[in-house]
Amino acid sequence: MKVTLSLETTMSEDISIMVDALRASTTITLALNNFEKIIPCFTSQEAFELKNKNGGVLAGERGGEKIEGFDIGNSPTIVENYKSDEKILILTTSNGTRILEKMNSTVLVGCLVNARAVAIKSANLAESHIDVVMAGVKGEFALEDFLASGEILYWICQNLSEYELNDLAKAAIIASRDYNKLKNGFYNSKSAKRLTKLNYKKDIDLCCKKNISENVAIYRNNELKLI
Repeated sequence: MKVTLSLETTMSEDISIMVDALRASTTITLALNNFEKIIPCFTSQEAFELKNKNGGVLAGERGGEKIEGFDIGNSPTIVENYKSDEKILILTTSNGTRILEKMNSTVLVGCLVNARAVAIKSANLAESHIDVVMAGVKGEFALEDFLASGEILYWICQNLSEYELNDLAKAAIIASRDYNKLKNGFYNSKSAKRLTKLNYKKDIDLCCKKNISENVAIYRNNELKLI
């Protein structure tokens, strides 16, 4: 089995795992405790149109801040406890939802909170190639995605009898093995510093927790549902 790590664009036509650790992947994973499906959107206007057509809760951010007129931001701590009779979450984010649009493979969503679960699902589904795809920030490398990907890759390797890693994947696994250093990396990342200034430190605390959820979202027909 080929196992790789890449940035923004997948190298696989088999299985890809989208990782936007701060915060879209975590928001998606935990939102599935309360919503039947998540519809990712690529513009706020598209999100408003979908709500007018289908109902649902609007969630999203630009530059880390909640979009004006939306019900909630891209906050896993808020979405995890959000109470609503609506069964659909409509989500748009700066990076994670944008990455989904480019995938030409079966796509799962991964982060630290479901790292082991998404690794097991990917290992069971894949035929030849698992590519973990870091969302990054506006095309640039993001430390938190690299570290979360390392945790996912570690568990993928634990659930495969044979695999071939690219060097970037090997580096991510090594970087993720010391949990205290991993957390330090998360908190000192550029993304985390921006979120702290916006008073979202609780989101960072939650996104740093390892393997607390068995939820794994799969992206099919422009929707995210539990697999």
